[in-house]
Amino acid sequence: MRFTSALKTVAIGFALTASGVAFAQGGGGGNAEEMKKAEAAVRAQQNVKSLESDPTLKLPPATVPADPQNIWDLDLSSGGRVRIQLRPDIAPNHVKRIKELTRQGFYNGLKFHRVIPGFMAQGGDPKGDGTGGSQLPDLKAEFNPMPHLRGTLSMARAQSEDSANSQFFIVLLPRMQLDKKYTVLGRVIEGMQYVDAIHEGEPPADPTVILQASIESDGKPPVTAAPPPPPAPPASIIAAPASKKPAPVKPAAKKK
Repeated sequence: MRFTSALKTVAIGFALTASGVAFAQGGGGGNAEEMKKAEAAVRAQQNVKSLESDPTLKLPPATVPADPQNIWDLDLSSGGRVRIQLRPDIAPNHVKRIKELTRQGFYNGLKFHRVIPGFMAQGGDPKGDGTGGSQLPDLKAEFNPMPHLRGTLSMARAQSEDSANSQFFIVLLPRMQLDKKYTVLGRVIEGMQYVDAIHEGEPPADPTVILQASIESDGKPPVTAAPPPPPAPPASIIAAPASKKPAPVKPAAKKK
């Protein structure tokens, strides 16, 4: 692995540095110097093992196999279904929250209330002004090494790192300065054109709506916006209502 080779290279550099110090400080003869070299080599090997076993240095995979149990489907009024691969391997509690709220129907009908061109589209607020959330408690941050690339799904939060609740945003263009400051929990794998079509504004004049949010394994068919009613025909061709004929008057009975 390249990563392992890089770690070994660092360790080798450390060993060479340690040997250099030993040479500078040594003064007893060849055997002493050889012993110090051997000790430095042993320490270098120990460092390699330590680095290789450190879980903080192991990056998660950039992509994972598509799993219907971890695909979040958003049917948008902007034109179609957006499929998002959720990542419980990097943000298990945030993914669990999204699934729970989705199955409650929480996201259905909510608007994208803050959409900044070239930056991101934010939704998931029942108040529609960026101040709302669900009735569930806020989440503890799960910052991870995944970058904020185009299509990244990340959780919105207030000033506190542990204040994410229900709001989320989808990144429109890479924004690396957000890395490890917001919890990444997935990425769009299909339908990004519908994310691009979300109406812009803070808030938008005509907000894009989540018609339906679902977990793909639940098998819910896509929901599309109802077509607008057909325009009324011009007045000149509107048919006049048919005139009603008066009911026949029954003759009065003759008096005897």
